[in-house]
Amino acid sequence: MAGKLEVERKYELPADFALPALTGVGGVESVGEAEELRLDAVYYDTPGLRLARGRATLRRRSGGHDAGWHLKRPSGGERSELQVPGSEDRTEPPGEITGQVRALTRGEDLRPVARIRTHRVERPLRDAAGSTVALVADDTVTTESLFGSRPVRRWRELEVELVDGAREALDELDAALRAAGARPSASPSKLAQALGDDYPAAPADAPAGAGDGGSAGRRALTDYLRAQRDAIVEHDPAVRDGDVEAVHKMRVGTRRLRSTLRSFASVLPADADLDRLHDEVKWLTGLLGAVRDRDVIGDHLAALVAAEPPELVLGPVADRIRERLAERRATAREELVAGLDSDRYTRLLTDIDALVDGATGGGAGAGGRITGGAGAGGRITGGAGAGGRIGRSRLRRLARKALRRADRRLAAALRTPEPPREGAPPRAGQPTRDERLHEARKAYKRARYAAELIEPFAGKPAGRLADRLTDLQDVLGAHQDSLVTGALLRDYAVRAHADGDNAFTYGLLHARQDEHGRQALSRLGKARRTARRAAIRLF
Repeated sequence: MAGKLEVERKYELPADFALPALTGVGGVESVGEAEELRLDAVYYDTPGLRLARGRATLRRRSGGHDAGWHLKRPSGGERSELQVPGSEDRTEPPGEITGQVRALTRGEDLRPVARIRTHRVERPLRDAAGSTVALVADDTVTTESLFGSRPVRRWRELEVELVDGAREALDELDAALRAAGARPSASPSKLAQALGDDYPAAPADAPAGAGDGGSAGRRALTDYLRAQRDAIVEHDPAVRDGDVEAVHKMRVGTRRLRSTLRSFASVLPADADLDRLHDEVKWLTGLLGAVRDRDVIGDHLAALVAAEPPELVLGPVADRIRERLAERRATAREELVAGLDSDRYTRLLTDIDALVDGATGGGAGAGGRITGGAGAGGRITGGAGAGGRIGRSRLRRLARKALRRADRRLAAALRTPEPPREGAPPRAGQPTRDERLHEARKAYKRARYAAELIEPFAGKPAGRLADRLTDLQDVLGAHQDSLVTGALLRDYAVRAHADGDNAFTYGLLHARQDEHGRQALSRLGKARRTARRAAIRLF
């Protein structure tokens, strides 16, 4: 349920403003007849104005050409708009809307917070072919706050919305309107003016490296945590709509968050239950990963089959693979959407909010650690104290520690001998070489994220290290992917044989994947040496 991208500019107008002649500006050849509209919109939000805090607006509008429910959200530098038809007698937001904003509302009820009436005089600006470049709306606005005791307000404003024109046309129209006396609106929306001081202020944006070493370190940590929280919330609506790229980006946000909980536990708030929070983020990551992995492996296997000569593809191999992956993906997607609709998810988002707020002024004292060893399963213990400074040198040390841990895991993996013959069982209780390489890959990913976190004050060396660790992680990832794909192909071969299909092609593809994994490991030495050189430059 993707919304259309809304590209527009809003202007404050002096009392004597007159719309200038716009023919010849931005490809405009004619100005159409003015249409007079009377719009009546009721705006909805939670009791704590959670939508407004996320710079989203929800209204139920009557009058005009687009009566119904309108949801507007930030999208890059513009705003996306989702419209759902409504009726005069329906005052509760429809499910199509409430699901799209659940990550913002956290399940709280939506209620009217303002009523805005607009007397609009709208003119289309057309090019030589008759297409509408943009719409110019001269609005006389009357607002009534239903949230507090704000007085009724009236003003006049101009809105220019791009339709079929290029963005450059909007810039040229902007220059002409400014020359006529219009000024860019200082308010983010009509709703902001209706609510006045009740409208939430935007968070202050201080430079990440501002202030002394302690504040710079805290700022870097807080900004990184906030960015991952915002990535989850931002991509939530598109994930619900089935956007594969949104699933990937939301999953990356959860992975970075988990990594930060591990690598920087000692400087996170002491009163945060980091162990439980890590497990809950892991739960969400798993739901996203189950969908994302099916998408990736489906594309990969389709490409593998297509690359084989037709005479080596025996039977409906591509169709069988597609059908089986589609079944698993459908199940994974149902589980993901159910998870996003659950109270568990909204509690997790609230807990992440508390972590971000706590990191802003929370504990930075000594003593935080991951107990139980460096491996998975160790308990995370937060730092002690509240309101402490977080020095840049301390964050550097924690990033260096994450890198050393990854180096040790890779060294241990490379010391582990491969099974002496095909199919030989590993020693009881001992991880295999492949399992240890996979653990090393995950450790390097955490080290890479740690380097990203300190980059705002560590500068280019940290960025170069993150790049080199990405290369190393990709080599190990290609090896792991070959193992996962190979195991899946073996399963498909067994099923093909049981169903009476020819299993030859599955075995052939399995052999190709085995060779692909070996080739990936042949690049490991070079990637490892390059990453070490980058680490020396950082530390």
